[in-house]
Amino acid sequence: MLRKVYDVTEFLDGGSRIILKYAGKDATHVHLLAPCSRYSWIYSAEYDPIHPPDAITTNLPKEKHLGPVEPDTVEKVEIHITDEEKARLERGENKPSLSEVLNLHDFEHVAKQVMPEKAWAYYSSAADDEITIRENHAAFHRIWFRPRVLRDVTEVDYSTKILGNASSMPIYIASTATALGKLGHPDGELNLTRAAAKHGVIQMIPTLASCSFDEIVDEAKPGQVQFYQLYVNKDREITKRIVQHAERRGIKGLFITVEIVDAPQLGRREKDMRQKFEAEDPSEVTKAGSDGVDRSQGAARAISSFIDPGLSWKDLKWFKSITKMPLILKGVQCWEDCLEAYDQGLAGCVLSNHGGRQLDFARSGIEVLAECVKNLKEKRGLSFPNEKFQLFVDGGVRRATDVLKAVALGATADNDYIDAAVGIGRPFLYAFSSYGVEGVDHALNILKAEFEMNLRLLGAPTIKDVVPEMVDATNLGIHIVSVPKDNLYESNYDMMQPAKWRNEKLAKL
Repeated sequence: MLRKVYDVTEFLDGGSRIILKYAGKDATHVHLLAPCSRYSWIYSAEYDPIHPPDAITTNLPKEKHLGPVEPDTVEKVEIHITDEEKARLERGENKPSLSEVLNLHDFEHVAKQVMPEKAWAYYSSAADDEITIRENHAAFHRIWFRPRVLRDVTEVDYSTKILGNASSMPIYIASTATALGKLGHPDGELNLTRAAAKHGVIQMIPTLASCSFDEIVDEAKPGQVQFYQLYVNKDREITKRIVQHAERRGIKGLFITVEIVDAPQLGRREKDMRQKFEAEDPSEVTKAGSDGVDRSQGAARAISSFIDPGLSWKDLKWFKSITKMPLILKGVQCWEDCLEAYDQGLAGCVLSNHGGRQLDFARSGIEVLAECVKNLKEKRGLSFPNEKFQLFVDGGVRRATDVLKAVALGATADNDYIDAAVGIGRPFLYAFSSYGVEGVDHALNILKAEFEMNLRLLGAPTIKDVVPEMVDATNLGIHIVSVPKDNLYESNYDMMQPAKWRNEKLAKL
């Protein structure tokens, strides 16, 4: 079998150290010095998890293809398996069975202990002191229910429509805050595609997926609905080609990422930053490259240099000229920008702070939702539900109750034409990183069970019966920083127990 050789000099600005380290070697496959069947997928090479398989052919001119090479003549990258790595693999073999996983929090608990350290750091990292990532979830705790009684809830229906497309639940799979699915599992985002098809929910395909766009679309079942999340390339011709290709492949909504993400300034995700280098010279960690980019930023910086920092409101007219797909701005963080998006004739907004990975002390999407609904009503006379403009939320969602709170505040609508929904990202990444597609399947089953139970307890037979009067959000805007540790509190509170491990001695408890 012949492989190909490329001149990748043009990629040096994006990560010269890693390229030069593996120059002349096969960086897509590794050789284990202690081979064992259980290690078969753990050691994906440096290249594969970060780049989709079409990255070179898409971004390098044809003349940079220098010719074929016989794999047996190329030096393999050797991996030494450390004792710490062996312990991690053993934890993977003894992880809790899926029957022990009762909620989405359990997936995170397991993933932390079975994922490679660099992968966990990338998925879990957030900006600075990680206040916003905790606030994203804590904000839901400041909203309380006002259930109704004596309503017939013999049958409940939590299905809905999202941009006019049927969905079995008022959620969509949103892995855009992290992407790079192969860091957690060799099938990467395909795990999400397969589970989404089985459960009738919509997957948002991220620009920075480890799998190629066409791989993910090809994996979809006939009639399966997918959205596309777009980072806008500095080269608009590339962006145009991507958008129009997505439309031809049947993508039903284009989510244009507009939060200040990755470029021009990447949030300081310190967990990820600490994992960037295996430098012989430790001082390399803080040095800038020849292009002035601080290469201590971790995996995120390695994949984000193409994003256009000059994206502005005036570009929306151009997007409308190149596609008929519904256009949604992903990353709106205040009502003023939400109104501007409405005035510009867009289909909606995702109220999101990019999973807390950019600006620390950015407010949660659920808080921004409440003010957007209020101001759209007061200043534009817009009521919900409506066919003109939809509000989506993501960040911090871990329970069906979180989704229903967003539904009540206006994130979803129910009419004959169009609805919006709530995006869930990290929990599904943790699920497939720990258990593969079966993990995502189980996560979606958990949410279905929670929706059914909570709709009954709320006295809401259908999603459209979940109305603003069912929640008390008067304390939503109160900001009390959620700190990681409170010893006085924890000394008096018996913490909830996570899923039990088959061998507790192996778990990092």
